[in-house]
Amino acid sequence: MVFKKLLGALGVGGPSVDTVLHPGPALPGGPLSGEVRLRGGGSEVTVDRISLLLVARVEREGQEEEDEGTVVLERFTVGGGFRLAEEADHTVPFTVTLPWETPITELHGQHLGPVLGIRTELEIAGARDKGDLDALAVGPLPAQEAILEAFGQLGCTRSFTANALGPRSGQ
Repeated sequence: MVFKKLLGALGVGGPSVDTVLHPGPALPGGPLSGEVRLRGGGSEVTVDRISLLLVARVEREGQEEEDEGTVVLERFTVGGGFRLAEEADHTVPFTVTLPWETPITELHGQHLGPVLGIRTELEIAGARDKGDLDALAVGPLPAQEAILEAFGQLGCTRSFTANALGPRSGQ
């Protein structure tokens, strides 16, 4: 029993997490829905908090090198405060509201450039955080779509639009 707890504290044999987003692109300022599916590991654990992080991949250019990383744009708490039994299944449905400033990632089904995702983090008493990362598609609001289409009619390229709408670090 002590050995199982030690392994759990190191993240071995702990619960698994899978976040499933409802299909279709989300909209800035609109709802994002889905469910977090948990599967208990080798021992019972207390799930203190389930957090969803809206993350963006960003590039930072220096004088001599280029760096790539992720930036957290928003954090949502969608559950927690329960015990997850050994090998038990538990589902937490959620609906959160995306920030109005969420970058647009696609237009008419075509990828624009910014890469967004939803990272799921579990805070488990006495154990390392477990996580999951899912790609997120964000479509334009009607006004944004009209502006992007006007850019296209003026001859602006897709890369111009992607650069204008993508997240930037250090600015």
